[in-house]
Amino acid sequence: MKVAEAVAEILKREGIETVIGYPVNHVLEYAAHKDIRPIIVRQERVGLHMADAISRLTSGARIGVFAMQHGPGAENAFGGVAQAYGESVPILVMPMGYARRLAHVHPNFNSSRSMATVTKSAEPITSAAEVSNVMRRAFTRLRTGRGGPVLVEIPSDLMMEELEGELDYQPAAATRSGPAPEDVAKAAEMLAAASRPVIYAGQGVHYAKAWPQLKALAEHLAAPVCTSLEGKSAFPETHPLSLGAGGLATPQPVRSFLDDADLIFGIGCSFTETSFGVRMPTDKRVVHATLDPMDLNKDVPIALGLVGDAALTLDALLAALAGHVPAPRDANAVAAKIKASYDAWLDQWLPKLTSDATPLNPYRVLWELQRTVDVANTIITHDAGSPRDQLSPFWKTTTPLSYIGWGKTTQLGYGLGLAMGAKLACPDKLCINVWGDAAIGFTGMDFETAVRERIPILSILLNNFSMAIELKVMPVSTEKYRSTDISGDYAAMARAFGGYGERVTDPNEIAAAIRRGITATEEGQPALLEFITSKEVEVSRL
Repeated sequence: MKVAEAVAEILKREGIETVIGYPVNHVLEYAAHKDIRPIIVRQERVGLHMADAISRLTSGARIGVFAMQHGPGAENAFGGVAQAYGESVPILVMPMGYARRLAHVHPNFNSSRSMATVTKSAEPITSAAEVSNVMRRAFTRLRTGRGGPVLVEIPSDLMMEELEGELDYQPAAATRSGPAPEDVAKAAEMLAAASRPVIYAGQGVHYAKAWPQLKALAEHLAAPVCTSLEGKSAFPETHPLSLGAGGLATPQPVRSFLDDADLIFGIGCSFTETSFGVRMPTDKRVVHATLDPMDLNKDVPIALGLVGDAALTLDALLAALAGHVPAPRDANAVAAKIKASYDAWLDQWLPKLTSDATPLNPYRVLWELQRTVDVANTIITHDAGSPRDQLSPFWKTTTPLSYIGWGKTTQLGYGLGLAMGAKLACPDKLCINVWGDAAIGFTGMDFETAVRERIPILSILLNNFSMAIELKVMPVSTEKYRSTDISGDYAAMARAFGGYGERVTDPNEIAAAIRRGITATEEGQPALLEFITSKEVEVSRL
């Protein structure tokens, strides 16, 4: 058995169903021999985004895998690996490497050395005898602890070397750990004593599948819940105790209740300070439950830390709370206060959400989108900038893993690959990406990948022919040189690729166009709906 075949066999034993990549990397071909589907993208970064979504939408049960050629392929992939690292997503990255005799020769790009700063671990396979050992370590790291990319580099001259004897490999087991009992007891006491607790939930709740426990804790304490962008959909946003999700743009209840809280309980979150996340108040008592002890006291000072899996932590906490709060508290007063705050905030935004203006207001497009699709059976993601800030505060999730939120690092074009990966992971769901005319310039060619690889997503493009967010910081260059102007007929591009493409300019046609796009996806055709919008720059930044 050759090394490339052995790696493919290990992927098969680990339950991998697809390997996304760009050739030449012999793992792609040998994966096909093992009935693992290779999916070839137009550029490496999008493929990594697709692998990223597969891991997210299966809570890490299925690991997304990306393989690429050495040199330029690995160099082009760096941004996608860095994005997954920033979002703590477990993906297996397998670059082919230069021949071992050239691996450290200037100026060759050594992936395991160069990507060490944006991976959980980066290791080359240096001999055929070490294939099982290196791959076992990789999958153990992928299934244990905080998520993040794991890189295994396979030198080009090693790919066709023969293994001696049989392949000795058993799939890596996942492990979980829980917090110390004395810390749980203290946390329960603090939560029970708080008069205005707020729960802040992150994506660790998704990976632990701790959605029922989170709901049970909120209802037992009558405590309002907000989430990070990454944690959005961990708690149903139609629930009376939901505040919504916090990002750069937030619903008013998130800001109001965090600022008024006497204790904030963070679960499955890092509390990482970022311009694209909710700003934490600085004068609060904080109990921080996280899988990674490196998060504790990093950006937010805490009164108590709990280290462990979110589900195990919440199970232990619910049991400990029984002695302090024997029966669920009455949530009516809290729910009424949340509703009053939300309704007053929404009233301020309804003129934009229901606007009949032309060019279309992007808020109207996204408002109609939510009112047209079956939200419970939809997975949606945003892109960087305006699409993120216009979508996240208003889109109300009802089921777990129905929204792929992100924002610690904000590369344009991320959403397209996420939507395609989501469709691979959940083929029965309507999978949507919302992007702008700047983002499509980065990754739009991979809409052809969706057509060619038969991945029927719905792509919502908000086209205002401008880098609108940059207008306020580039007034002179815009006026003198039109530096922020961009252009394109992207619906025509989608049709040229073989997808469904439609340009919409009439507000009365928004919902009908969305329904036509959904029909196209149900018939197996990727759809791109291009909405011509105004240069809207206002966001709910609180």
